[in-house]
Amino acid sequence: MAGPVHYEVFIRKTAPAPWSLHMATEDRAAAVRTAEDMLAGNGAVAVRVTRETLDPDTMLFKSMTVLTRGAPEVQSRRAGPAQDAGPRCSVPQDLYTPQARETIGRVLEDWLARHGVTAFELLHRPDLAEKLEASGVELQHAIQKVAVPESQNIGRPVHELVRYYQKLSDQALERVVSAGRRKLFPGLGDCSIADIADRMAGQPERAFIMAGVVCGALKDVRGGRARLDRLMDLADQAPLQGAPHAMIMVPIEQLLCELLTLRTPLADVLGPSLDQGASLAAVVRMVAPGEIKALVSQNSRLALQIPAIDGPAARLSARLEAGQFPLLSAALARMILRELMSPRRLRPTDATGEIEILRSLATALTMTAGRLLTLEEVQTAFNERSRAIVTTDFVAAYVEPCTTVLDEAEALTRLCENVTGTANKRSAAGWLSACVGSLRFENELRAPSITQTSGQKLGALAGLQRAVRASGLTERDNEEISAVIGRVGGTIEAEARIVMMVARSSAPLMQRLPVLLRLAAGETAPLGPAADRARVEAVKLFRTPECRATLTAAPENLAPLKGLMQAAGLAA
Repeated sequence: MAGPVHYEVFIRKTAPAPWSLHMATEDRAAAVRTAEDMLAGNGAVAVRVTRETLDPDTMLFKSMTVLTRGAPEVQSRRAGPAQDAGPRCSVPQDLYTPQARETIGRVLEDWLARHGVTAFELLHRPDLAEKLEASGVELQHAIQKVAVPESQNIGRPVHELVRYYQKLSDQALERVVSAGRRKLFPGLGDCSIADIADRMAGQPERAFIMAGVVCGALKDVRGGRARLDRLMDLADQAPLQGAPHAMIMVPIEQLLCELLTLRTPLADVLGPSLDQGASLAAVVRMVAPGEIKALVSQNSRLALQIPAIDGPAARLSARLEAGQFPLLSAALARMILRELMSPRRLRPTDATGEIEILRSLATALTMTAGRLLTLEEVQTAFNERSRAIVTTDFVAAYVEPCTTVLDEAEALTRLCENVTGTANKRSAAGWLSACVGSLRFENELRAPSITQTSGQKLGALAGLQRAVRASGLTERDNEEISAVIGRVGGTIEAEARIVMMVARSSAPLMQRLPVLLRLAAGETAPLGPAADRARVEAVKLFRTPECRATLTAAPENLAPLKGLMQAAGLAA
């Protein structure tokens, strides 16, 4: 269980200056606001807010960056205190750690992609080790990619580190090749993987051997979908419990973590027709099938946004739902966060569809918060994604299909509703304010139209105003935008004289009064001058002897009007 949480604000007053602690607080909003004010007020060139959580077991704080803004850090040319630090890997076994495998996957990305394998397979398959060893140049380039930045970090000469890692990689490759020559990895042709696990119980290198057996089973299997299906077959053959079960499931899970966090194999598993947003939604369904099923049962529209999964993905989903492969669930959740926080578009050709899939992902991930991710991590990811959908390019693409300025304003209101984060809300409000405050907005709505009457325009403006009030903007932005909409609505009503015609018409009193009250309550006209004029006329009608006589003779006529009167501010 997590312990106390607080937030720390760090600043850099100049680009080469180190980070210094500015303040610590338990209020996240106050920390973020202070950081943004420092940056806006030129009190710092860069700011950073971190979330510090106390681990009650170790009594140490775990730090997570919530916000980073401003100028990038300037790398010092002088060797720091890590001058005497050694390389991160010292023996071949160090290359098998998750961090080392991640680095191998990055520096050998092209080579691994050409062969359709992962770093975990490279470290356990003799045939792949021989191919990489024979390539020479690619291995040398990969070593240089590791040695150059590490040289800057620890202060060692680049050539020294290149020679060191060349020797270490030769030892690691020789270990795998030698294991293959000694036939250390038994095949699955004559016996099952469960039998092999039983025979290896107690052997010193059983983890290395079993990983080689699992990787060898994928030797002639191409494509992410077929490879996942093969791994699920191996999982089905594993014993149900005990050490042999763990011996088999651990390498399978490590392989799955590398396989499914890569874009190409994942696209093959889920279907190449899915775009980025749909792929992320399918991953959420695969990792949290129970939560998604509950959401879809309550909101059928989500079923259209979150694709169904089948085949090996469905087999894996059933195991994840049963609590197996927890590291894979965590890795996939982190992958979703990385993609949401990346600049890559979820639906490159459909800005409106991107808003819809983003809303669906937010609903789904919030539902799983606490089990896969914390609610704060989900909020941080969507704050970052929201920053990408209030940029000029995205907004231009988003409003391009709109045929009228009213359609554009309604679309921008939906944008305001779907972005998160105070700064992003302000940016979205700026776009909407510019739209409704433009001369085009007023002229287009005031111009005569054969498709819309003045009353219909007032109703549309009233709906737009209500949507703005429900979009979660700041009070200031809300009031400014609503006031502009109300002013335009007042001009349209004054030119059409709708309130005056209703008040002076020969229709029965109990027909005119509800119409005026709906106008005054903001139902059929936006709040502002038009609603105010309707309220004045409604008061005049209530004070007439005819109205008093009608309501006295039939008091039941007043009951349907009470709600409208309260909304119009004419009754408590």
